[in-house]
Amino acid sequence: MKLVRSFGSVGGLTLASRILALVRDSLQARYVGANFASDAFTIAFRLPNMFRALFAEGAFSAAFIPMFNRKVGETGELAPALDFAERALSVLFAFLLVSTAAMLIGAWPLTWLISGGLHGASQSHFAFAVELSRITIPYLMLISLASLLGGILNSLDKFWVNAAAPILLNIAMVVALAFFNGDPFETARVQAIAVPIGGVLQLAWLAIACRGAGVSLRPRLPRLDPEVRRLMKLILPAAAGAGAAQINLVVSGALTGGLLASGSLSYLYYADRLNQLPLGMIGIGLGTILLPTISRLLGQGREAEAMDTQNRGMELALFLTLPAMVALIVAAEPIVRGLFQYGHFGAEDTRRCAWALAGYSVGLPAYVLVKVLTPGYYARHDMTTPVRYAIISVGVNIVGNLILIPSLKQFGMGHVGPPLATALSATINVWMLYRTLHKRGHFEADAQLRRRVPRLAVAAVVMGLAIFALDRLLDPYLGGHLVERYLALTVLVGTGCALYGLACLLTGAFALNDIKVLLKRRARVVETKE
Repeated sequence: MKLVRSFGSVGGLTLASRILALVRDSLQARYVGANFASDAFTIAFRLPNMFRALFAEGAFSAAFIPMFNRKVGETGELAPALDFAERALSVLFAFLLVSTAAMLIGAWPLTWLISGGLHGASQSHFAFAVELSRITIPYLMLISLASLLGGILNSLDKFWVNAAAPILLNIAMVVALAFFNGDPFETARVQAIAVPIGGVLQLAWLAIACRGAGVSLRPRLPRLDPEVRRLMKLILPAAAGAGAAQINLVVSGALTGGLLASGSLSYLYYADRLNQLPLGMIGIGLGTILLPTISRLLGQGREAEAMDTQNRGMELALFLTLPAMVALIVAAEPIVRGLFQYGHFGAEDTRRCAWALAGYSVGLPAYVLVKVLTPGYYARHDMTTPVRYAIISVGVNIVGNLILIPSLKQFGMGHVGPPLATALSATINVWMLYRTLHKRGHFEADAQLRRRVPRLAVAAVVMGLAIFALDRLLDPYLGGHLVERYLALTVLVGTGCALYGLACLLTGAFALNDIKVLLKRRARVVETKE
């Protein structure tokens, strides 16, 4: 299957990037911990992370790729599409210059907005958070320009190049932590400096890849012609639709920073980073591949194939996210202890972070399914429906936070409210997206998907019970030497994956024939290439 092969390359590279991110976060927990310095960096890093999701993995790709593909399809040549890309780049660059300057000037109120004013922070502490935000803000321009180049490469089916780019950001941040660490505040500042450096590396990587693919974009004076104006109109609603999860995280972070004690933002950050490991590999990989694939099939009038592609995308998403959800809930504390409990990150930090991780993980399938379902709208140039549902989900998230934070705070678990509210809002978003696609006749769960989903759920529960028992045996090693921790985590994860695979075969979620078919197709592809 082309979808599986493409997902394998994109997902594998995204997984490598997320593993590097885990190394980065482990070093950050060791040298910075969960305190005000860590909260300040979390606030500063949230801006580039949000814009990366909105532009590199969301809005710009959702608006740009279908228009770029249509240009190629109309003439069968690349030149008209590149002409459109040059015109889009000229306007985007001018807009980013103005936006970046405005954000640098307004860094103080912007930092206050996304942090809720940082409950209990002194003026000097808050000024430190503003300083870090000013350092990271230029990354927004770099990643937005990189998203245009990445969108072109994705349209040319060079998915792996764009998927490899985030690895460079993580390398820059790991190097900064490993070789330039000091006290928590100094280390947080070094981390912030590494962010725009990583952005420069990503942009350079994609520019070199584009040149190698015969794509060379010349600078032009910005001009809002009808096509570029249409692109700009599509970007704004797509940002709200694709970025609902990011908007929810910002809202949750602001309420957490404004209502809870120092360190709470860091618990949410570390928990979200662990939750992002499967989400990044599965959600981003599928979202990256499905949009250009479905838009191309629809452009050729192949409606049935487009629906089949989306069915297989949903099947693959649930096959991977259901066991990830169960594992992160059942083994939240041992995973956090094995990765982060060291140096400035103590046992109490582990316990609180694990609660937040379990809360986020409840919504893991929903986070990914949003990315599977929204291409069904974007490929048909419907940007408004996902926006409407995103706004509703943000409203649900705000109400959920306002109810859950004070309700759980009295039990010392107020920071678990935002993860649970985020999971609930994502689930409601998925339900609305699915219902509308189904009513319009654009998506119908086929017999294979309906047959396999309950079996996948049973297999995931079986795996969860086994992990729960195995955790008790491995617990002494998860707090030991670094090598012991990683070996214990490897055994825990490896055993869970093996048992899940076996449970899938025993429950009939997947059959041996499925594996044989995939292997035969792969063999044919290899023979053709040779």
